[in-house]
This record gives sequence, C-alpha cells and structure tokens, in this order.
Amino acid sequence: MKKSTIPKNARKPRSDAQRNRERILEVAKQVFTRRGAEASMDEIAKRAKIGPGTLYRHFPTRDNLLEAVYITEVEKLAAAQKRLSAELTPIKALRAWLLVFINYIAAKKIIIPALNAMAGGPSRVFEQSNQIMAEAANALASRAVASGDLRPDIDPRDFMRAIYGLSTVGSADDWPRKARKFVDIFLRGSRPDKRSR
Repeated sequence: MKKSTIPKNARKPRSDAQRNRERILEVAKQVFTRRGAEASMDEIAKRAKIGPGTLYRHFPTRDNLLEAVYITEVEKLAAAQKRLSAELTPIKALRAWLLVFINYIAAKKIIIPALNAMAGGPSRVFEQSNQIMAEAANALASRAVASGDLRPDIDPRDFMRAIYGLSTVGSADDWPRKARKFVDIFLRGSRPDKRSR
C-alpha cells in the first residue's frame, strides 16, 4: 500500500506563521516604543529572531506594521470584554474592562508619536479602533443596565472619554493611578437611585 504523501504536520506552517506574526508584533511594539516611527525594520526582525524576508511577507511596509501593532492592542480590549463577561458579574466585568482600558491608553500614549508618522496619518486606524472599543464598552454597559447595576441613561463612552481626559492632563507617571480611583467613583455615581424605585 502506497504511503500518503501528505506530511503529518501539514498544519505546522500555519501555526508557525501565526506565532511568528505574534512575536513580530510584540517585538515591534517594544522597538517602536523605544525608538519611534523610524525604528529599523531589520532590528525588529533580528529581535524577533526571524529573517527580514519573513518580516516583509507579514508586513510589506513600516506603516502596515505600525497599524497592526496598534490594532492588536485594540483587539486585546475586545477579547478582554468577552473573557470578563464570561467570568464576572456585569458590574465587575465593566470595572475590570475599564482598568484594562487604562492600560491600553498608557500603551497608546507611548506609541502615538510613531502612529502620527504614518503616511496619511492614523485617522483611518483610529476610526476602526474606536468602533471596536465602543462595541466592547456598550456590550458591558448593557449587561450592567440589564442586571440593575447601572442606570439606563449612562453612556459608556463617557467613561472612556473621562479616562482619556485624565490621561491628557495628568502627569505621565501619575495619571493611571488617579484614573483607577476615578473608575470606582464614576461607577458608584452611575448606579440607579434606589429612592426612585
């Protein structure tokens, strides 16, 4: 009987490619953070322990790579929303996600100078990411409203706007701590008024 010519590890290149992509994105985030938009693509490839050809197959241009780094951070927010919704009560899930959002803003502040150097600017990337974040926040807030933990007139985008506002007026080192305290204050103030029931 003729042996199959299909290799046993036929799926391996696909998983290897995915691991390479994830490693490239993590390394690129670190390098762009340290060196800005003009960071060397060769340095990124070297630190990711891949050849330049592999890097350019995944990301043909620096802008492609910058965009992917940023979108990956946003996708982490969306994934956190799903995970926290499955694990925690509605109000605790919303609170935990807002704390993750604070970490996202901190990372964005670091990489934004590089994003601003993209050809045509980062507006298209921001538009896509804003939609992802709004959907995640709305899903969490809707659960909290349905459970009676949050007033129905609350706009979850106000939470994000307030956190972003704190990040722009606070010092680079201190604003995340203040923002975390603010989350609890904001959530307490957003609970239904028991006297109106």
